[in-house]
Amino acid sequence: MGWFSQRTGQHKERQAARWLKQQGVHIITRNYRCKGGEIDLIGQTQDKILVFFEVKHRQTSDQGHPAEALTPQKQQRLLHAAQRFVQQHPKYQCDPMRFDLLTFLGEQTTPDWWPAAFGGW
Repeated sequence: MGWFSQRTGQHKERQAARWLKQQGVHIITRNYRCKGGEIDLIGQTQDKILVFFEVKHRQTSDQGHPAEALTPQKQQRLLHAAQRFVQQHPKYQCDPMRFDLLTFLGEQTTPDWWPAAFGGW
C-alpha cells in the first residue's frame, strides 16, 4: 500500500471512529495488531455487543465496491486477531460478538454500516 492510500485509510478510520461514537458505540481500541492479523476498530455497542470493525475505502468503484475487499482470507485474519484480542482481554469473553464492515466510497464522509458482515463465532 502506498503512503497516500495508507494516509487515506487512516483518515477514514478516524472518520469511522467519530461516527461510531455518535451512534453510541464505545471505541475500545483502534488498530489492534497481533501476529497474523489486525483489526481497524474494536468497540462495544450500548447493548454490550463486542464488535470488530473493518473499515474499507475506495476512491472509485472502478475496482469494485469497498465491501468486495473483505475477502475470505481477510475474514480469517480478522477472526484470528479477534480471538487473540479476547484471549488478552478475558473480561469480554462472555460478551456477544460480531464482525461489522464500514465502507466509504469516494469522498463519502458517513460510512455505510454492514452489521454482522460475516460469521465467525
